[in-house]
Amino acid sequence: MFLAKEPDTGVQNLSFHRSMFVSDNELRCRLAPRHHLTMYHEKAESRGEYLEAAMLIGPPPTMFLTAAAPLPYDADEVDVAAKLQGAPIPMRRCRHVDLMVPATTEIVIEGRFIPNERRDEGPFGEFMGYYTPVGQNAVFEVLGVTCRKDAVFHSILCGSSEEVLTLELSVAANIYSRINAVLPGIIDVTCQPFVTHTVVKMKQHYEGHGRQVLLAVFGAEPTWARNCTVVDEDVDIYNLDDVMWAVLTRSRPDRDIMIIPETPSFYRDPHKEHWGRMGIDCDRAVRAAARI
Repeated sequence: MFLAKEPDTGVQNLSFHRSMFVSDNELRCRLAPRHHLTMYHEKAESRGEYLEAAMLIGPPPTMFLTAAAPLPYDADEVDVAAKLQGAPIPMRRCRHVDLMVPATTEIVIEGRFIPNERRDEGPFGEFMGYYTPVGQNAVFEVLGVTCRKDAVFHSILCGSSEEVLTLELSVAANIYSRINAVLPGIIDVTCQPFVTHTVVKMKQHYEGHGRQVLLAVFGAEPTWARNCTVVDEDVDIYNLDDVMWAVLTRSRPDRDIMIIPETPSFYRDPHKEHWGRMGIDCDRAVRAAARI
């Protein structure tokens, strides 16, 4: 997890980025397009400036949750973490960069991103279950490390359910808040069994309501909502067997599957394997027959 400040406004951002150890003085970091830290780095290097940052290992739990949440660009994520905690988070000043970090963080790696410099990083196994090849990525110059006595190193196994759980929760919450603001009848949203599949439970208000929900989901989440299934209020969206039951008994492939071609989703996709969107409208329950 990295903590950095927006170069102009000073708004603080928390975000997760994989980092490859090269030496005691250098890490190479995957800064993906559209991430706020990436935008900070690009803004700083357009001026020929370094971007100071601190890697936090073992920060307060609410910071872990906030870093995974898709918050607006102008949101101060340290403040959001404090609000989740219900109390201010004790902070301390870094020794080598102009940043404040949580005082209870187990390990803090202070440094700065070098402007206009990219070096080989990878290969790494990633959350989708595939290896990603070597690529040119950002260079983080390590300036110093502080460590609590008997510090605990927290790591996440790539490709495990732990890695995507917080992302699934935050993406689902973001989609729920956005589509609920524009359409009626939204009951619940989850990402199951993987973050690129959104399942929406809704109460149908009018004919075509489900299709509007599908389009709203794709518009609300341009990166992760590659596939979406809309179901009635009697379906347990946390039980994939129940969701598939709805797909198999309440949708017609020739009528209720919506394909949106030539539309990008996940950003690291040089071969366009993740282009296109698919929506399944199962919000057409057979009203003449009661469910067993």
